[in-house]
Amino acid sequence: MISLNNATLRRGARTLLDSVSFTIYPGWHVGVVGKNGTGKSSLFALVLGQLTADTGNVSVSKSLSISTVAQETPALPDQAIEFVLDGDEELRKLERDLVKAEEAHDVPRIAKIHDRLNDIGGYSARARAGQLLHGLGFGSQEQLQAVADFSGGWRMRLNLARALMCRSDLLLLDEPTNHLDLDAAIWLEEFLPTYPGTLLLISHDRDFLDSVCTHTLHVENLKGILYTGNYSTFERTRAERIAVQSASYVKQQRQVTHLQSFINRFKTHASKARQAQSRIKQLEKMQLVAPAHFDSEFSFEFREPERMQSPLVRFDDVKVGYGERTILSGIRFSFQPGDRVGLLGPNGAGKSTFMQTLAGKIEPLAGKVMRDPYLKIGYFAQHQVDQLDLKASPILHLQRFDRTISEQTLRDYLGTFNFRGDRVYEPVGPFSGGEKARLALALVVWQKPNLLLLDEPTNHLDLEMRHALETALQMFEGAVVLVSHDRHMVSTCCEELWLVAEGRCSVFDGDLDDYAKWLTTRDRNAQKDAKPDGGVVAVKVEKKVVDRQQEKTLRDAIKKLEQRMEKLRQWRKQIDDKLLDDSLYVPARKAEVLKLQTDQRGFNAQLETAEEEWLSLSGQLEALQQ
Repeated sequence: MISLNNATLRRGARTLLDSVSFTIYPGWHVGVVGKNGTGKSSLFALVLGQLTADTGNVSVSKSLSISTVAQETPALPDQAIEFVLDGDEELRKLERDLVKAEEAHDVPRIAKIHDRLNDIGGYSARARAGQLLHGLGFGSQEQLQAVADFSGGWRMRLNLARALMCRSDLLLLDEPTNHLDLDAAIWLEEFLPTYPGTLLLISHDRDFLDSVCTHTLHVENLKGILYTGNYSTFERTRAERIAVQSASYVKQQRQVTHLQSFINRFKTHASKARQAQSRIKQLEKMQLVAPAHFDSEFSFEFREPERMQSPLVRFDDVKVGYGERTILSGIRFSFQPGDRVGLLGPNGAGKSTFMQTLAGKIEPLAGKVMRDPYLKIGYFAQHQVDQLDLKASPILHLQRFDRTISEQTLRDYLGTFNFRGDRVYEPVGPFSGGEKARLALALVVWQKPNLLLLDEPTNHLDLEMRHALETALQMFEGAVVLVSHDRHMVSTCCEELWLVAEGRCSVFDGDLDDYAKWLTTRDRNAQKDAKPDGGVVAVKVEKKVVDRQQEKTLRDAIKKLEQRMEKLRQWRKQIDDKLLDDSLYVPARKAEVLKLQTDQRGFNAQLETAEEEWLSLSGQLEALQQ
């Protein structure tokens, strides 16, 4: 179907692909992965015939019907659903031909057209278009709105729906989740495996790739290597190859150890608690990921906050919204250093409004907000990239925070985000979307926040940079609140999920798989709750509220215990390290040895008591959740 044979592609003086050969067969769902700028989108242009190989051959079957997502949408007066239906060109042609045949009273032609409409599912096309739009977040009324009424991001969703509406043999999708929220991304993740044709998908979302793809094409170092299996299989295969072939294996293991530090407190009795088991599974996946990214161009850490008070911020019966419009009410919580919260919820439910209120960008409508005097918020808004000064250089952006910092210090810092050499002095305007997103993130990290608010931080970031961000977040000492359509980012970095829905913000009982099920069944549950037996429903709701309060109390107690256990382990390790010093074991230092051994036994006893209490509380939490 698609075959490259020793194909070389150059853009100006730059070579993107050099002597690349591979074959993609009908029905394969291929994830195209690699760092930004390696030529993935140019490969799509080759397949579409928009570019021609400089040498070698590119063979794409001429009979293929190809569908791809348009990058721009004119401000059309057409209804959204009509715009999507236009994606099926044969359907629209048959509809026009039918009108002409009926006007001419051409009965044989009318019958022939109806037969073809039946063959292609034309009678259910409008329902199919409605399902696509609903899955991508368009309500029934919005489906009837003019295309011109929607913002750029929502028009991109319309373009995606139109491409999916096309009955194609080959579907090309270039980062389709960039303009989606988590709900729409989950829907698309479930929809694409049902696509019967061949799929080429560029994405930097590893969980999305895992769910959708049967093969992986890795574009790296001017080559394209095709692997059998999804992204995790590719990552494992590549990691194993690197571990055998590369002298950097020691560096890989250091990175795995670095990742493991955030989960150590769970490993002692992992079989006793669902929460611990979940974290162990995450670590196992990270151990596969880390070696595959040992050669990443990005490696940064969050700068240590100047002050870390507890709590950092507290909301007491807070109501948020705009003007007279209330979006969320009854919000009660406090953020402590080390908290990791992922926000879930349908589009428009109030996640961004909550984040803006938390950041102090908008004032609450009611209730009390208490902020620590030393609270320092790092806020990466959904459109943070738009706030960059396009005429300024990366180094000038940083100098505006503090003119006293040496230029070399700033250059070293920017280098961890892969801004090197003269690049740090160039204006931001011509930068790619990924480069601008990296710079915006670098500016947030530079400010030494103790509360980090991230609203869709992964848009335009490639897998290498996402991995670096995940690693940095795991070691960040402050609190994190995250909104992201990247399921891997959420599951790896967040220890608690909150659901923003139906005017409330509350702890979500479950993981992301449970949330996907909640999305699927919420309409059905709403119908059940609307049945006449209101008394039973009220009792269930009341019990659910009580259970959630008990769960919150248990979670808070467990979290405090975990923090204490981590400190005890750190102190015990310091003593263990001292006891390993051979110079300690001389007669003159006998008293010092005895003191260290006594302290060691004391910390072991305290840790054992804390672990027993942790197991008890975890068991209570698990019983409550069942």
